[in-house]
Amino acid sequence: MITFTPLSGAARSSRTTPLSYLLQIDDVKILIDCGSPDWAPEPSPFEPSSSENEDKPPAWTEYVEALQRHAPEIDLVLLSHGDLAHCGLYPYAYSRWGLKAPAYSTLPVQATGRIAVTEDVEGLRDEYAVTDPPSDSTRNDTGSEREASEPPPPKPSTDKCIATVIEVQDAFDSLNTLRYSQPTHLQGKCQGLTITPFNAGHTLGGTIWKIRSPSSGTIIYAVDMNHMKERHLDGTVLMRQAAGGIFEPLARPDLLITDAERVPVITSRRKDRDAALIDTITSTLSSRSSLLLPCDSSTRILELLVLLDQHWNYSRLRYPICLLSRTGREMLTFVRSMMEWLGGTISKEDVGEEGNNARQNQNKRRRDDDNEEDALGALALRFKHLEFFPNPQALLQTYSSKDPKLILAVPASLSHGPSRHLFTDFAAVPDNVILLTGRSEEGTLGRALFDKWDSSQRPEDKWDKGKIGRNVMMDGSIKLKISRKVPLAGVELELYQQKEQAAKEKEAAHQAALARNQRMLEADEDESDSESDSDAEEDEVRDVLGADSMDTADDVNGKNGEAGEGRKSRWKADKTMDNADWLDGDEGLTKQLLSFDIYLKGNVSKSTSFFKTTSQGQRFRMFPYVDKKRRVDEYGETIDVGLWLRKGKALEEEAESEDVKDYKRRALAEEDAKKAIKEPPSKFVTSEIEVQLACRLLFIDMEGLNDGRAVKMIVPQVNPRKMIIVHASAPGSDVLIESCNNIRSMTKDIFAPVVGEAIQIGQQTNSFSINISDELLASLKISRFEDNEIAYVRGLVTAHPTSTIPTLEPISASGIQLDPGGETGTLDGRVLGSRRAVPLPQSTMIGELKLTALKSRLGSVGVQAELVGEGVLICGTLDETVAVRKVGKGKIELEGAVSEVYYTVRREIYNLHALVAA
Repeated sequence: MITFTPLSGAARSSRTTPLSYLLQIDDVKILIDCGSPDWAPEPSPFEPSSSENEDKPPAWTEYVEALQRHAPEIDLVLLSHGDLAHCGLYPYAYSRWGLKAPAYSTLPVQATGRIAVTEDVEGLRDEYAVTDPPSDSTRNDTGSEREASEPPPPKPSTDKCIATVIEVQDAFDSLNTLRYSQPTHLQGKCQGLTITPFNAGHTLGGTIWKIRSPSSGTIIYAVDMNHMKERHLDGTVLMRQAAGGIFEPLARPDLLITDAERVPVITSRRKDRDAALIDTITSTLSSRSSLLLPCDSSTRILELLVLLDQHWNYSRLRYPICLLSRTGREMLTFVRSMMEWLGGTISKEDVGEEGNNARQNQNKRRRDDDNEEDALGALALRFKHLEFFPNPQALLQTYSSKDPKLILAVPASLSHGPSRHLFTDFAAVPDNVILLTGRSEEGTLGRALFDKWDSSQRPEDKWDKGKIGRNVMMDGSIKLKISRKVPLAGVELELYQQKEQAAKEKEAAHQAALARNQRMLEADEDESDSESDSDAEEDEVRDVLGADSMDTADDVNGKNGEAGEGRKSRWKADKTMDNADWLDGDEGLTKQLLSFDIYLKGNVSKSTSFFKTTSQGQRFRMFPYVDKKRRVDEYGETIDVGLWLRKGKALEEEAESEDVKDYKRRALAEEDAKKAIKEPPSKFVTSEIEVQLACRLLFIDMEGLNDGRAVKMIVPQVNPRKMIIVHASAPGSDVLIESCNNIRSMTKDIFAPVVGEAIQIGQQTNSFSINISDELLASLKISRFEDNEIAYVRGLVTAHPTSTIPTLEPISASGIQLDPGGETGTLDGRVLGSRRAVPLPQSTMIGELKLTALKSRLGSVGVQAELVGEGVLICGTLDETVAVRKVGKGKIELEGAVSEVYYTVRREIYNLHALVAA
C-alpha cells in the first residue's frame, strides 16, 4: 500500500514552495525533498499592512512542526534539486531533529545544495540573532551531561531553523551520490526497494526519481522538469525527441507524482527572451546606468553567466559583471570539476574563452591563472569578465555608484543579503534597471516587485501569455526593514568587556579549583602507589640478598649521612640515581652524564649501588651497538612493519563508534575556531528606512521550467495508472485534471491533496515464505513471460517439524481429494454407477499487449502492420486485413476474415503473453 502526504508544496495551495513530501510504501517511510522557506518574510510594501497579518504565525509553522515530528521515523531521504526549495532544510533536520536516515542525490545536487544552503545561512546569521543549542561537549558545573539518546527539546516553530556552517558541511557529506540511470538496491529496512535517478533538466544534476517496489510497483517522482535544451544543460530524459516519445524505462508507471504550477502558463520563445535580456542590458549600460539582477547562488545563475559571457565576448563589451556572493568562486570551482554533467550548447572552446584562440592560449592561461589551483575545467567556464565581491562595501570600494556595471546579487528573493542592501540605494537612481528573472516565493520583496510589474502590464502582455512585457517606471516610496550587524561602541562596548572579563575570571577560578583538586587526588594516589611499590621491591631484594646483607647495607648508608632516613626513601633515591646515566634528560646532571662520545674523558659517572654510593672505578661508555634484526621471516618474505601498523590504525578507525568520531570532529572544529580571527563584539540592529523609487523594473522569465503546453503533452504520453499532483496552485491543478479527463486512454485516478492530507493507494499486502515440494515442482507447466517463469499451482500447505517454513505439496500426495464443487473434502466422492467428475481446465493469459511490440514482431515474420491511432493496429494486405484493437484494460479485439494472416497475428499475440493452465 502507498500512502502519500504533502508536508509542504501541495496542490491547490497559494504557497507552492518549499517542497517536502512523505511517501510510505508498506512500512518504509521515504522523505522526498526537504526544502526550506524564506526565513525573512514580510508583507508587500506596495499594499497597506493590516494588524491581522502581523498577528498570524509564520507561514512555515505547520511545515516545521510536521517535519520535526516525522524526522526520526524516516527510513530514506531523496533529494531532487540542489536549491533551497528542495534541500534547504535538510542540514537542520539532520543535525537537530534526528533525520539520520540514508540520503541519496546526484553529485551536482550535493555540491550545489551545499553551496546554496551555506550562502543562505551565512547571510541570515549576519543579519539576525540566531541562538544555537549548546554543543554535546558542554557540561555543567557538576560535570553531568545529557544522554545522547535523549531527544532534543522541541523547538518553537515560530523560530528560524537556521543551521550552522559546520552542520551544513556534515549533513551534505553524509549524502550518498549516484549517477544517472544507476539502479541502487537498498538494504536494511528498505530491502526490496530499488531507486534510480534520471535527468530532469532545470538544474545541474536535477533528478527524476524512479522507485521500484515488489509490492507496490513503479513510482515516478518528477517535479520541476525542463524538456528544452539550455546553454549548459540537456533537456529531461523523460521526453526524447529523437526517440519520438517517452523514455521507455519511465513509461507507464503505477504512480506518477508531478507538479502543475506552470500548467496555466504559456512561456515565451527562448529567442525572444534572450534578445530582450541582452537588449535591456546593452542599452542600459550604454546610457551610463547600471543594472541589478537578483539571482540564486548555485543553480539557475549558471545559465545567466554563460549567456552574459557569450554576449560580452561577441560584442567586446568592457563593462564589469559583478557577482555579490560569498560562495561564487567555490561554486564555479565545483562546476568546472563536473563537466561531464553539463550539456546543451556549452563546450570547452566557446564558453568563458575567446573561441578559436582557446587551444593556442591554453598553456598561457594555465600559467597566468593564479587564482585557480585546480586544472579541471581549464578551458571552460572561466569567465574573464566576471568579478567576485563578498559584500556591497567591497563593491563600492572598487567601483563607484556612478560607474555603469551589471550586478548579480544573491538572493533572488531580496529578503536579506547583498541584493536587499543594494536595492535600497539602487532603486533611488533614475534610469537604473532592476531585472527580475524569477517570481520568488510568496511574502518576499522579490515577489512583491514581480506582482507590481505584472499588474502594470496590459492583459495580453502579462507574463503567462507568452509575450515579453515592457519595463515599468517605478515612482513613489516604500518602507523596508533593514537588518545588519554593527560593532559595539562606547558604553555598550565597555559593559560587554566587563561581562567578558568577569566571565573569564569566574572560568579561571573554576578551572584552578578543578586543577587543585586533581593535583590533590593525584598526589594521594602517587603516595599510596609508591609505598606499595617500595615495599614490594624491598621484599624482593630481601629474598635475593638475604636479611644480613640488607642490614649491612642499612649500616653503610647510615654512616654516609643517611641514618636519619628510612629504607624506602633511600631505595627510591638510589633507584633514581642508578637510572640517571641511561635516561635522556634536558638539563642538570643527567644532561652532563649523557653523551654520545665513545670516550668520556673527565666526565666520570658515579656507579651507585644498593650498598654504597661512594665513587668507584672509572667507567666509560661503550660504543652503542644496535642488534640488527632479520627483515625476512622463515619463508624468505620481507616483514613490512609499517603495513601492519597502517592496517591496525585503519581497523581502529573502523572500530571507533560514531560518538568518538563526532568527538574528534568537534575537537578539530574547536581548534579551527580558536585559530580563526575573533570577530569584534557586535549587535544586531533592525531599522526601517524609506526608499524612494525612481528606477525601471523588468521581468524576463529565465526559470527554465516546463510550461502548460509541455506538461499537457508529456503527462498523457507517460500514461500512468495513477497520478498525484503536487506543487501547484488551485487553477493549475484544475486545468491539468480537466486536460487529462478529456483523453480517453488517460487514467481517471488523479489526486490533488492539500497540505497534511494523506492519500492511500492500493491495499496492505503481506508476503509469506513457502517451499514447493519436488513432486509438485516437477508437475508444473511453466510458461515464460519476459524474465519470469509463471505456472498455476494448486496444492496443500503442510508443516514439518524439522522446518520453520511450510511446504506446498500436491493434493493427491496427502490422501485427500476435493469434490468437483470444491466445497467439501471426501476420500471418495463417487456414487455407484457414476463417472468421476473431472473439472475443465482453465487458462489465464498474463501480460499486457503493446501494439508497438506486436508491430515489430509481425514485421520479423513478414506481416505488414501500421498504427492508425486510437489503439488500432492494421495488419496484412488489402486482400487479407486483420485489425487488432485495444478496447480496455486487459481486453483485445481481433477482427478480420479467416485467413493465414489472422492465425499468424493471433499466434503472435499469444506469444507476447504467458499462458498459464490450471
